[in-house]
Amino acid sequence: MIHRMLRYPAGWEWHVLQQARQQPPRNEPLPSRKDAQKHTNASREEQRAVKAITRKEQDAAEQHTDELKHLFPECASWIDECSGRRTNMISVGDASHSKKLLFGTLMFQITDDQADVQPFHFWLTEDRLLTMHEDMRLPLRLQSAQHTSKLDSCATAPEAFFIMLSIVLDTFHAGLDGFETRLGELETTMRQENRTGLIDIIFERRYELLHWSHLFIPIREVHSAAKEAFMNDLTDVDSFQRITHKLERIDALLKHYALEIDTLISMDDAISNFRGNDIMKTLTIFTVLFLPATIIGSIWGVNFEILPFKDYKWSFAAMIAVISIITLFMYIWLWKKGWTGDLLNGRTPNEIIAPDGSSARGKRSDRMKASRSERTSTAAASTPPPQAKTRSGRKKN
Repeated sequence: MIHRMLRYPAGWEWHVLQQARQQPPRNEPLPSRKDAQKHTNASREEQRAVKAITRKEQDAAEQHTDELKHLFPECASWIDECSGRRTNMISVGDASHSKKLLFGTLMFQITDDQADVQPFHFWLTEDRLLTMHEDMRLPLRLQSAQHTSKLDSCATAPEAFFIMLSIVLDTFHAGLDGFETRLGELETTMRQENRTGLIDIIFERRYELLHWSHLFIPIREVHSAAKEAFMNDLTDVDSFQRITHKLERIDALLKHYALEIDTLISMDDAISNFRGNDIMKTLTIFTVLFLPATIIGSIWGVNFEILPFKDYKWSFAAMIAVISIITLFMYIWLWKKGWTGDLLNGRTPNEIIAPDGSSARGKRSDRMKASRSERTSTAAASTPPPQAKTRSGRKKN
């Protein structure tokens, strides 16, 4: 491990610890006897050298861990818990001399890649902050020149810790901005061209939103745990109030995006249902219309010797005429019943639905009503009122 201590003007300390990356165990199958015989002395020596190097690295890591425990005896249990932890965990406790303590692990996304999630182990009191990292990109970002002045102005370690969280949330904001762009493109595509496979893209955006929500919930938990641990000493600080407003804004965005995605899923479900109903209705209508032809063709297609009108020349033409008349009669009957709807009338969607969302039939009725009202008002204006007639009649008499 690498230990670096940073002391700031207000007197609080930041200890940056680098954690050794643990190699995953190899599940190699046991060699057979023939394979064991093929191993040469050189390969055995190479394996021994690799094992020796691995043992030296483990011994060095354990030795450094013991040194850290000796240097920070009150953090010994926390140092052991950080080994291999890659899940969120937040705890509130008491340190030595009755100091309030906040410690745990947060999983942060370092870059735009959703798979690039690294643990951020922290141990926080009023005057000391210990952070342990597997990847040093995050502490190097926090120690950059543009953030040094912010940390120098902090009076306590908790205030600096929440400034660090605010800096880390910049990646969160960038990710949400990209998500919002992709969500807007999805809404535009769904409005212009509702394809069949669009539901897969909607669920992909839903999973992406769940990813950001999963990263955001532990930060809210740390925010609440810090209020529990440090009370008014932290809540009155400007940095804590700023991150409070930032978390509220992110929470509102996540809820809004979730509502939009749920709306898109409901719209796609409704459109699919309407499409299925129209398809089944169309198939039913065509099945009913071609039912007479199917029945007559089936009867005339049987392998019988004696059939009526079989030997007449006009029998085929008569059969076609009867089928056409029956089919036309059934279509007229369905149309008068109103069961064909707009499926077989040849109307286009632009004739049914106007660009502003109102129906064309409704627009025609509105125009007719408007023209009638104009005619009525014109006639009323041209005709004198009854009282005027009676007065003029009295004068003549």
